[in-house]
Amino acid sequence: MDINDIKKRLPQRYPFLLVDRVVEMELGERILAYKNITANEEVFNGHFPNAPIFPGVMIIEAMAQAAGVLGFVTADKYADDDVLYLFAGVDGVRFKRQVIPGDKLMLEARVDSVKRSIWRFKCKATVDGELACEATILCALKTV
Repeated sequence: MDINDIKKRLPQRYPFLLVDRVVEMELGERILAYKNITANEEVFNGHFPNAPIFPGVMIIEAMAQAAGVLGFVTADKYADDDVLYLFAGVDGVRFKRQVIPGDKLMLEARVDSVKRSIWRFKCKATVDGELACEATILCALKTV
């Protein structure tokens, strides 16, 4: 999926759309996507001007957005269908390396379980094969 296809599924937009491309997807199972971390991103004006580090909370958000794409495609939902995937919880978060401009942040989410409208994903973010972050993310499908 390219950025245009992603925008059909996710409601987020610049500067908060954090998935650039989907490279693999198995419906109801897993997704592999990425975010290119560039030096001109707004977040680096304040985090941190002399040592730019992509914020951990934004890594978690990027993983959740990748999981959201998988959920939306699996459920055959679109961003304009008046539904959202909202955070319901984040567990077991661990950061293993810093993410800096020039990195390609690979985002993987695997469906762990689905109960009613709550989806549980096992997620990880890597750079050059090295683990940057891992977490279990819960998302709730909500009609707006």
